[in-house]
Amino acid sequence: MQKTTINNMARAPKWNAFERFTKRAVWPAYAGCVWALIYAVFVRFYQAAGGAIGMSGQPRNPELGFYMASYLAGVSIMICGFILVGLVKPWGRTVPAWVPWIAGKSVHRAIILIPTLLCTAFLLAHGAAGIVTRALFLAGIIAINLPEHHWIDIDLHDMALWDLLAYEPWFLIMGLLSGLTAAHYAQASGVSLPALRRGTALYLMFVVLLTTLFVCAIAFDFVDKISF
Repeated sequence: MQKTTINNMARAPKWNAFERFTKRAVWPAYAGCVWALIYAVFVRFYQAAGGAIGMSGQPRNPELGFYMASYLAGVSIMICGFILVGLVKPWGRTVPAWVPWIAGKSVHRAIILIPTLLCTAFLLAHGAAGIVTRALFLAGIIAINLPEHHWIDIDLHDMALWDLLAYEPWFLIMGLLSGLTAAHYAQASGVSLPALRRGTALYLMFVVLLTTLFVCAIAFDFVDKISF
């Protein structure tokens, strides 16, 4: 009996540093929520109110387009930040008591995990591709074309600097915090260790492919009117 137990323990997969960290760490969810609120308030809501810092040009019809888009983006980012907190709270796995008809029911992990992973992939690809392409643009290796009907005038060099030093790093960091939170939620909601490892490997491949697609789309301008 003892020999069988020892053999089973020897065959059990050992947790690596990433798995141990994401299993116990919940702070990335709270950090991600704060990070989202900072960007929503001090960038999106600020620009929606007409703030000029960080703006590299003059948009066409800002009241009808740019300001509203910035406001809606800020609201969406705030919601995403609060959702991250839900992934480490009990109400992320069980419907709260104040919700009518379905209170107390278990939340299937796919309902939260799949949208979170898709948003995380976009954040990571957006940030990584933005940093790479802006650096290449500033080095004079590639050109960046923006839709002319969106802007009256724009300083592309200034835009690239803002993107490289502020905006794109925010996307990358937000993606990392969101990804760590999603990994914690996956383990807390019962995803097995082998499934987690297979899923992580496939997911990283997907993020790399998506990042490559974004880089090519910007560098070679093969997507008409693309705007990051």
